Amino acid sequence: MRNCIRPDARSIPMVVPYAGGILAGQGMLVGAFFGVAASDAAQNETVECETRGEFELPKDPAQAISAGARVFWDNTNRRLTTTATGNYQVGIATVTAASADTTVRVMLARVPAAGA
Repeated sequence: MRNCIRPDARSIPMVVPYAGGILAGQGMLVGAFFGVAASDAAQNETVECETRGEFELPKDPAQAISAGARVFWDNTNRRLTTTATGNYQVGIATVTAASADTTVRVMLARVPAAGA
């Protein structure tokens, strides 16, 4: 198709918004786009970010997260949470994580809010 720009749409280049930059494997939110950095990059540099797939990312240490739960990106603390208010939905947990766990596995997916 002539007008198809990125047929795989698996990753997109994003400009790092965070002071101190980002490391490969860390989550990043730019506007309505969420992705996982493929390499290290400084603030205001462009980095390729994976927007699909399953990733292990940091989570709110106070929360247990069940497999199948919707997860949201807390951009202030740069971690996943089950708290929707003030956060951006990025996917679904693929395994259960206890509150003592520091990470959770998530399948990145722009899933609609309940009732949408």
